[in-house]
Amino acid sequence: MTVFPTDSHGLIRREATLRLGISDDVVAGAVRRGELVRLAPGVCAVPVPETDTADDELYRLKSIAVATSARDGDTSTLSHDSAAAVLGLSLLHPEREFIHLTKTHVRGGFVRGHRIVHAGPLSPDDVTDVDGVPVTALERTAVDVAMAGDFERALVVFDRALALQADLAEMTTILDSRGRWRGVGTARRALLLADAASESVGESWSRAQMIAAGLPIPRLQHTFQTSDGPARADFDWEGKLVGEFDGLQKYGRLLRPGETARDALIREKRREDALRAQGIMVVRWTWATLERGELVGLLRPWLTSLAAA
Repeated sequence: MTVFPTDSHGLIRREATLRLGISDDVVAGAVRRGELVRLAPGVCAVPVPETDTADDELYRLKSIAVATSARDGDTSTLSHDSAAAVLGLSLLHPEREFIHLTKTHVRGGFVRGHRIVHAGPLSPDDVTDVDGVPVTALERTAVDVAMAGDFERALVVFDRALALQADLAEMTTILDSRGRWRGVGTARRALLLADAASESVGESWSRAQMIAAGLPIPRLQHTFQTSDGPARADFDWEGKLVGEFDGLQKYGRLLRPGETARDALIREKRREDALRAQGIMVVRWTWATLERGELVGLLRPWLTSLAAA
């Protein structure tokens, strides 16, 4: 099996393979057999192992491949969803088909092939370097993503940016500089309601749906003292109703050394029973609940009963 040369990003570039005497036909054959995946013209990589984050990692590599290619190298900055992928900024329904670039020397944005090119401007503070790749800084990236989407996507990106220690004042300043640009109003509203205590995209999306429906805004990540020990809740209202978002990997993240997913599930049930023993109701939902728009209908009766009590 041919050993292909990789650069510091794990990318296999045509100029490197040719230099070692590996022909284009050999590379093309490896792509056909699934030994390599083509990311951009002249750039390949070894397939990413199948995990829950495989698509994110492949998109990150593709973004770097495009940004450092002969066409875009030294003339563009990764931005929007592509910058978020490189920065590790989680998004709601992230873009995976196109690579986003911002260039200061073009007038008006355009779409060409798998590239979406946005027009500048970019100040020096708007750009950072990640392993030699220029990307928009965390604060600028969050604002760009928020302005390009709806309220739910904006709240999610600002929550996640704050969790990564983005500067709230800097994001506010960037938004103020946008005047009446499209999406500014939605982004400003989302930033005012953003909270670094939200621990996942699913939790942020849950809160966005609650806010959009006019439900009472919950307290986040409060720890209750129970007979079974401390119990931290994703959401709670007045200490009487607890809401828990179950992501697909929740129990995987909660596993203790030597513990199985079933062990974690039993432990979570004991935790819920301890909360209920104190008169606290626990309501759970999943990603599918959010996708189907069923969260508000699930919560409203409980919140109505709580308000009437």
